Formats: sequence, structure tokens, C-alpha cells
Amino acid sequence: MNLINALAISIGVLAAVATWLCLGTGFGLQVWALFIGWGSFYHTGGKTDGLTKSAVNHIWGALVASVALIVVGTVAGSVVVTSIIVGVSVVVLVLGAHLPLLATIPAAVYGYASTAAFALLTGVAIGEPAAMLKAAGMIVLSLIIGNIFGLVSEKGAGALVKSDS
Repeated sequence: MNLINALAISIGVLAAVATWLCLGTGFGLQVWALFIGWGSFYHTGGKTDGLTKSAVNHIWGALVASVALIVVGTVAGSVVVTSIIVGVSVVVLVLGAHLPLLATIPAAVYGYASTAAFALLTGVAIGEPAAMLKAAGMIVLSLIIGNIFGLVSEKGAGALVKSDS
């Protein structure tokens, strides 16, 4: 079996499992964030190294977004003030790439954007650190489970390709 067909089967089967995990268990996992984490796994090169890079940078992005949103919620400023806070936080996000561990900027952006989207679209009390960190934790968990699904789908596809050889 060629790799594309093997990936289609592996990812398709696991996508059904992932969807059930998010929608059928009541854990609060976000299916869209899981799929972003899954894509990020492949985007960062796959294998264990891709999982590690992706997960660490998701956490970094979620942390920076959480701090930015806590500040935004505390300051309760105008659109201009909010825009400046977000701009400064993104500078910090990208400057983190000076550390090799935080050098996978796209994965950090996925963590930042997913955290901000979840908080803003679900009405999380962004000025309250406990509420914001709980929301960020759920997104980080969803993203990292997505990274793990990426690794499992990669290994599953590899097994399908080898079994056909």
C-alpha cells in the first residue's frame, strides 16, 4: 500500500476515535484543537521529535496568550489598548524562539491562537487568572492529545505500508 493510502486509512480511523473522545466522553476536550495539534505534529516533522517540538511550543503559546488575556481583562481598555497588549505579547511569543526549545514558532502560534479563540468564543472570564488558566489547560491538553494522535497515525500508516510490502 502506498503511503498516502495508508495515511488516509490510519488518520481516518483515528479521526473517528478522536471525535468520539472529544464529543462522547464529557471530558471537555476540543475536537478542533485536537486536530490542530495533529496537523502541527506533521508540520513539525513528525516522529517523537515533532511531537516534542509541537507540544512544548503549544504550551508556550497558550501561556503567552493566557497572560495577554488576563492583562486585557484586568485593564479593560479600549480597542487600541487591547491591540497594543496583543502586539506586545506576540513579540514575546516570537522572541521565545531565541531558546532552541521554543524555536518552533508556528506551533507556538497554534497554541496562542487556539487559547485565545477558545477563551473569547466561549465567554471565559479573561480577567480572572484561574478561569483563564483552566481554559488554557483544556486547550493545551486537546492540542497535545492531537500531537499524540499524530504519532499514532504515523506509526499506523508505517505499519500498513510495511505489511503490504
